Amino acid sequence: MPIIRTEVNIHAPIHVCFDVARDINIHMKSTATTKEKAIAGRTSGHIQLGESVTWEAVHLGITFRLTSKVTQLIYPTYFVDEMTKGPFKRFKHEHFFIKIDSGTKLIDVFDYSSPFGVLGKFVDGVMLAKYMREFLLMRGKYMKKYAEQLTSDQGDS
Repeated sequence: MPIIRTEVNIHAPIHVCFDVARDINIHMKSTATTKEKAIAGRTSGHIQLGESVTWEAVHLGITFRLTSKVTQLIYPTYFVDEMTKGPFKRFKHEHFFIKIDSGTKLIDVFDYSSPFGVLGKFVDGVMLAKYMREFLLMRGKYMKKYAEQLTSDQGDS
């Protein structure tokens, strides 16, 4: 059961980072390379506690559908989304937002199990864990850029 942890420091207020991370439209922009789109449930705006979204995306050349639900939310410091249907055996994705001197530290903790028993563990070891880490880092960098630009634009007005 791999657990992937990533951190990104963002030069933007904590509430801005929190809202950027929950925004379905921004999520779709940040995952353009995997053609991720919200196709059911909450399909735009900020996802809230108890809401679900179904994503369709192309990962590793295969089209997947995955439904996740926000199971915990403490504004503006923490939220959790968990898979309710999809290609993993299970996953829990925790998002922590910590106020720091320069803005906000975003910590993602992605705890998952692959399906297919021993074969799934082999795929994790060979490539899936690395792929998921790179995917989370890509999303974090996009959120950083977006939140910092949004904060800069608000400062200019």
